[in-house]
Amino acid sequence: MSLNEVQDVRTPDPATDLPRSPGESGWTALRPLLLRLHFYAGLLVAPLLFLAATTGLLYAGSWQAEKIVYADQLTVDHVGTSALPLSVQVAAAKAVAPRGKITAIWPAPEADATTRVIMQSSGLAQRETLTVFVDPYTADVRGQLTTAGDALPLRAWLTEFHSSLQLGEFGRNYSELGASWLWVVALGGLALWIGRRRKRASDLVLPDRSATGRRRTLSWHGTVGLWSVAGLVVLSVTGLTWSKHAGENIGQLQDRLGGTTPTVSAKLTPGTGSDAGGGDHAAHVMPDGTQMKTQMPPTADIGIDRAVEAARAAGVTEYLQVMLPAQGKGYVVQEQDKQVPVHLNAVAIDPADGRVVDELRFADYPLLAKMTRYGTDLHMGRTFGLANQIALAALAIAVMSLVFWGYRMWWLRRPTNDRTLSVGRALPRGVWRRVPASLLLPLLAVTAVVGWFVPLLGISLAAFLAVDVLLGVAAGRRGAKTAPTT
Repeated sequence: MSLNEVQDVRTPDPATDLPRSPGESGWTALRPLLLRLHFYAGLLVAPLLFLAATTGLLYAGSWQAEKIVYADQLTVDHVGTSALPLSVQVAAAKAVAPRGKITAIWPAPEADATTRVIMQSSGLAQRETLTVFVDPYTADVRGQLTTAGDALPLRAWLTEFHSSLQLGEFGRNYSELGASWLWVVALGGLALWIGRRRKRASDLVLPDRSATGRRRTLSWHGTVGLWSVAGLVVLSVTGLTWSKHAGENIGQLQDRLGGTTPTVSAKLTPGTGSDAGGGDHAAHVMPDGTQMKTQMPPTADIGIDRAVEAARAAGVTEYLQVMLPAQGKGYVVQEQDKQVPVHLNAVAIDPADGRVVDELRFADYPLLAKMTRYGTDLHMGRTFGLANQIALAALAIAVMSLVFWGYRMWWLRRPTNDRTLSVGRALPRGVWRRVPASLLLPLLAVTAVVGWFVPLLGISLAAFLAVDVLLGVAAGRRGAKTAPTT
């Protein structure tokens, strides 16, 4: 006897045990199909979501943890009256890592913070750099760490653990699969919860404490899901933007819609003093892990101190990142303060005379580029600082709780009069036949488009359907064998 054939002795639920009748339309016909999809997605994808939430919870706490773990490197012992010139600080960093190739300098953003000198060094992975931390008041080196962008070793490791479980490119499929399904499960659950019949309107937004058993668990599952759904959808969409497969499609669509993130041009006018001479091309690894082709440094150079002064005079003042010039290119000084209000302005400075040769204001970013920037930084816990990180931790705990309650409901739904080890059943197969063609055909078309645009969602959904069909065929054959003969 199959699980679908076991008699369930639980109390009928009018919200899920809807009568089957010909001519059904709209929500009444669609709800059973949505319930079945939510059941399978929750049951089979939930472990990935739980794992992503667990690693995400660790990541959310890494921002504060690295301030404690790396306090010696990040802060100074005593705040002085005035900082030494950046050139002096850079020379101190170069002295402790003479083989490192300086690619950028991050002047101390706060009075008690150290200056970061970013270097390309042999023996590091592609996206890694060597960062030397210098006391801006004394030029004492506070330490050096292997970093990835602005992430110190702890956060860098947890970031990779969250995105790929430290399994490289193959591991990225886990996080992309979870992000692909998270919005489907969240929005589907929202529709089911809002469309559910209830005695009191307050039961929509608050758990029903008078309920017991499965209904009590469902009440907590539904209300926590309701309060979390907006954040979960944002996490899902923003997570997909830098995924391997869906991220490529999103990037292409963004480019076609004119939403490419602009960059400041550091190229100098040919024939100027700073552009004279020549040199062989070399590859510089930037602090964010990207590479750009540059040439040998120019002969005329006003120095980093005057370049930063010129940038500040041009309105680039907050949390600076200075990239050194190369032959045919100037200094690039840009802001990297991604908390609200965002400061991401950038200028290019001619190293010969300190002229601003190009500037880029965040206000001039295309709307889609701004939205991508905001969404990415929200996902990473930057936009609102500590409050953002607390919200991420709360969402991670919410997902873990929703998964637990979902499995608990599955277990409580099991038949209890026949097999003590039986598990909960899904809605009967064939519920799609109850959906009117006028609703089913557009739904199938949208599903096909979304499945193509988000490949891991489409592939896994097809796999779910194939397995369900095979289980249905097997159950039908068992039923035919056990049917009485006349």
